[in-house]
Amino acid sequence: MQEDMESGEGFEVQREKKSGFGRGVLIGAAGTLLAGAVALFAFLSVFGEGSVFFGQKESLSIALSDQVKSKVNELIGYIHLYFYDDVEEEQLAEGIYSGLLSGLDDKYTQYYTAQEYADLQISATQNYCGIGAGLSQDRDTMQVTVTHVYDGSPAQKAGILDGDVLVMVEGIESVSMELSDLVTHIRGEEGTKVHLQIYREGEEDYLEIDVERANIDLPTVSHKLLDGEIGYIQILEFGAPTAEQFAAAVEDLTAQGMRAMILDVRDNPGGMVTAVTEILDSILPEGVVVYTQDKYGKRQDYTSDEKTKMDLPIAVLMNGNSASAAEILAGAIRDFQYGTLIGEKTFGKGVVQSIITLKEGDAIKLTTAKYFTPNGENIHGTGIAPDVELPYEYMGKKSGEYDEMKDNQVLRAIEILKKEL
Repeated sequence: MQEDMESGEGFEVQREKKSGFGRGVLIGAAGTLLAGAVALFAFLSVFGEGSVFFGQKESLSIALSDQVKSKVNELIGYIHLYFYDDVEEEQLAEGIYSGLLSGLDDKYTQYYTAQEYADLQISATQNYCGIGAGLSQDRDTMQVTVTHVYDGSPAQKAGILDGDVLVMVEGIESVSMELSDLVTHIRGEEGTKVHLQIYREGEEDYLEIDVERANIDLPTVSHKLLDGEIGYIQILEFGAPTAEQFAAAVEDLTAQGMRAMILDVRDNPGGMVTAVTEILDSILPEGVVVYTQDKYGKRQDYTSDEKTKMDLPIAVLMNGNSASAAEILAGAIRDFQYGTLIGEKTFGKGVVQSIITLKEGDAIKLTTAKYFTPNGENIHGTGIAPDVELPYEYMGKKSGEYDEMKDNQVLRAIEILKKEL
């Protein structure tokens, strides 16, 4: 059984160019699992390894009463008798499995077919055949917006722009499903094309765009030195390579003379807990950085050791799309009193999902526990408030290339950090 703290399943739409930091859930990566993130990973925050297998017949005979089994057989009978088209047994079975989990009324709980689960696992490596763009999804309207197009990506070559609204994917309405599911239709075999319908402000009609999929190895960390001594590190999401990329960024900035550090997790949907806890281990002194607790009271701690810690001022930039693992980072730095949180209240996802693989390669994702910041706060549904509340404002040309020094939140972070030097 794999446990994860997946990326927030829905993000506020960015209606203006929110700088180069806007990423959301990466196309071709499940939010959450995988932040999505999905994460995973819409985008996955893995809390252990292995698999739990259940014999399906035994489980059904225990869980379902004779009345329920009779009703299911009755419904299947009517489908075979009267439904206008032929229906495969496998299709009906998968619908039953999905329906059973949807009865929990938990948007993070889901059934995956074997193919869907295989697609989902791709996001853990941050390497996939997709189009190279980032998406966010409005939690209420389900509208999907492009938050970032990577340089040299198929999306850029096809003319997709930051701020474009994704209306349809291969004839599927983007508002009809969670982002972590929608991206499975965007991914595909290298060299094949995916057809997108785009709404772009100022255009009279929808744009019909074909994008050729390519094998993409996306960076999750970018960095630069600002104002001669302030290191700026942007973490797009917490994937398998993130901790290593973060360490390389810190090493490079230190060599350039970094004396203070800005961590930018705005629009970061989350991802793997192993990635965020490894990063926190390199920043914080010894102690618990996050812990989980299930309904039986079983607690699991994730800790930083005493071997390494950063002795320099830190500021964290965050917003309403900072979710899951991004909130773990912000919450730990806050509770350790190791930095200043700047921006807006975070998304508020404080629950843990477990990925349970089944006999035939399919899987289920269940919400199985809550997670808590070091001081014992569960932020689910409430989020983390900043120390310095500051709505985002970009003071440069919205049509031009993003410049950190024209970002009001970055400038406030520099101002605060310089006072601490």
